[in-house]
Amino acid sequence: MYGNYLDDAAKIVAERREANITFEHARLTADEKDEILKKYHPDRIATQFEELKIGPNKGQKAPLELAEILQAKPRMEPENIDLDHVDYETDVLVIGGGGAGTSAAIMASEAGAKVLLVTKLRVGDANTMMAEGGIQAADKPNDSPAQHYLDAFGGGHFDGKPELVYTLVNKAPSVIKWLNDLGVEFDKESDGTMVTTHGGGTSRKRMHACKDYSGAEIMRTLRDETFNRADTITVVDFTSAIEIIKDDAGNAAGAVLMNMETNEIYIAKAKVVIIATGGAGRMHYQGFPTSNHYGATADGLVLAYRAGAKLLYQDSLQYHPTGAAYPQQILGKLVTEKVRSLGAKLVNKNGEVYIHPLETRDVNASGIIRECKNGNGIDTGIGGSAVWLDTPMIEAIHGEGTILKRIPAMYNMFIKYGIDIRKEPILVYPTLHYQNGGVEIDKACHTNVPNLLVAGEASGGVHGTNRLMGNSLLDVVVFGREAGIEAGKLFKNIKLASKLSLQHVKDFEKERSAAGITSDTVSPKLLPRYTHGNPEFDKTIPGATK
Repeated sequence: MYGNYLDDAAKIVAERREANITFEHARLTADEKDEILKKYHPDRIATQFEELKIGPNKGQKAPLELAEILQAKPRMEPENIDLDHVDYETDVLVIGGGGAGTSAAIMASEAGAKVLLVTKLRVGDANTMMAEGGIQAADKPNDSPAQHYLDAFGGGHFDGKPELVYTLVNKAPSVIKWLNDLGVEFDKESDGTMVTTHGGGTSRKRMHACKDYSGAEIMRTLRDETFNRADTITVVDFTSAIEIIKDDAGNAAGAVLMNMETNEIYIAKAKVVIIATGGAGRMHYQGFPTSNHYGATADGLVLAYRAGAKLLYQDSLQYHPTGAAYPQQILGKLVTEKVRSLGAKLVNKNGEVYIHPLETRDVNASGIIRECKNGNGIDTGIGGSAVWLDTPMIEAIHGEGTILKRIPAMYNMFIKYGIDIRKEPILVYPTLHYQNGGVEIDKACHTNVPNLLVAGEASGGVHGTNRLMGNSLLDVVVFGREAGIEAGKLFKNIKLASKLSLQHVKDFEKERSAAGITSDTVSPKLLPRYTHGNPEFDKTIPGATK
């Protein structure tokens, strides 16, 4: 029970539940989808974007917050960095310890490379760990990679790079087998057949899951495999990359590293560099809450951009339609799409099912925003409005016990606050969830900077301008592996650079000056800053990163 006025509001949903279960809302037409996106999706608000003045994407638009850090001052002055004092030498440097970074490290190690994996928090402190619903793969008799391709390419508004979408869907079945063989505990029937379900925008049931702890289970397995390879993979945690280093020919040749606790600077020299730093939810674009982990601050985009790598769809973000909107303690936390794939429907304050629950994420997010702006939302009492997600429908459809069996994490998240999702609907509103765009790559994860590869959420082009459920976990493992495999080939024909350079950083500073950019903002951001209005948190702490 909510124990307040929301109990009365929830009664309206309960009274219409039986009728709503049998009611199937029509799918929106292509024109209707375009219209709702144009009017209500945050990516379409022109005032929230600005034109980049410098860099490889000069003249293109980016979110205001991203534009600021892409064009910000470096965290260090190149003249103060001693590149002759090398602290680490390695074949392959992997920046980031999430699903993509660990997959890359494992496959590069498999190829015989000496790998250095640096991560600003701990291995596994990543959006991969927080993914819930599942991972797509067309490995059932009634499905095919071709069908998966059509769903993913269309779901991304036909903006994805075809060769990347092709790689994603065709590698998917083998990736599921690889993860299963490593020890991922996928949901299975008694005979060993993997359980699969629908996701928004999917034409087949191809979502493989580990209850609603899918990302955590996959990350657990990849982390363990990484640590099991300690003879070839060296992990340096609580250490951020703050600048890519090049050789005198312009090839990526390492990175400037910074210890997150002491601010000490280290130099890593490498034959191949892989950026796998994840997303940007903690940038809180347009003031949205986020489902992302604490370190998701678009660092990889900054590192790559300053090194001269092009971005793609940097103006496209995914606002997951169902972020928790109540209570305040879990504002923005992800309510997995699996809740809707099991039958829960979105309902406005009048008890009406106003949209199909499995429309694509951008369409459903826009639908929720529309309902709230048009007065059909529910006042949450914490500074916003929301719509209901009628979770009791799940057990009405599938039987008692389904929620604890299939989505225990969702039950546990709400029951702590006295809300039993088996009996009461929950309030949801879009939350900043995924960075659709990123560094442009080819199918082998190359950028336009030689020897600089990018994998996972930091890359752009795999999902076009909208991602389907289950293709993020697939993306990080598929392209993490591809980056590791490619690095495992490249390093054998590359010698460690004899001369290291940060000339590109100096050139970037000159470009900033010429463009009249005078902001004192520094980047990469590394961590978000939350003061909650407490002046004590605004005081300068000696030795702290600005």
